[in-house]
Formats: sequence, C-alpha cells, structure tokens
Amino acid sequence: MKVLEAQSAVLSNFEVHQHVLQQREQYKKSRHRGPPNYETVVKELSSWLEASPSPMSQKPSPYTVQSIPTLLERLRPYDLSKGEVVMILNLRPANVVALNVIVEDMADRFDETQQEELVTIITEVLGAFEPAKEAPQENGEGDVAMDDAGQAA
Repeated sequence: MKVLEAQSAVLSNFEVHQHVLQQREQYKKSRHRGPPNYETVVKELSSWLEASPSPMSQKPSPYTVQSIPTLLERLRPYDLSKGEVVMILNLRPANVVALNVIVEDMADRFDETQQEELVTIITEVLGAFEPAKEAPQENGEGDVAMDDAGQAA
C-alpha cells in the first residue's frame, strides 16, 4: 500500500467509524477478501467508540451524515482550527470548562457570551451529552460506601 497524499484530510471518530463499516460492506458485496484481520479491527474499533463514556455511546446516536456539515457551517464564524473542530466532534463538550480544554487560548479569542454560544451550537447540533455516572465505590471491606443520607457514594 502506498500513501498518495499524506494528511489530505482530518477525520472525526464518527467519520472513521462510518468509513470502516462501509469498507466492510464493500468487501462483503464484492466477495473480495479484505485484510486478514479486518473483522477484528472493525469489532474492536466499534466496541471502543461505542463504549461509555464516549459521546458515540449514546443511543440513539446524535451523529449523522448531516450533523457534521451542519456543525461545521455553524462554527465557521468562530474561526476554529481543523484540529479544534475535530476535537469538538470527538469529545462533544457540554460546557465551557470542557470546551476550554479543546480550544487554544479560548479566553483570549472569545468573550464569555461567545463561549456560551459555542457550547449552545454544539448542544443544538449534536445534542446534550451526559457522561456515564460512576459506579458506587467500595470501602475496602467489600461494602459500598454510603454518604450521610444513606445513599451509595
């Protein structure tokens, strides 16, 4: 295999997942045998991308073929880099704090209103992302630790 154009495009996790699934279907239809470990790669990639706390683990998936161009168009006025947009797609930040980790020099580039607008756009296009709740922690004696109200901590 020969690389014709190095880094001609940057793909999000969703786009990679879609491409891998489409390739698998093409191999099945053409009865052409793909790489020997292709099925293993597809299964492992799918399980990793769809495992919690990944944004793609949400069912039904908010990612669609139309959601990416829609998000790109709505984020265009903010002059974000390709890397920042891909990270937004992959991580789906739900608040300004999470977005601050993705966008370089966010406080210098955007005022508070613009920061909130960015989060609102992401939420409107990709939906709100609720990370998985952590399982109760054991206290070392095999018991679940309880808080003052008697709830699992």
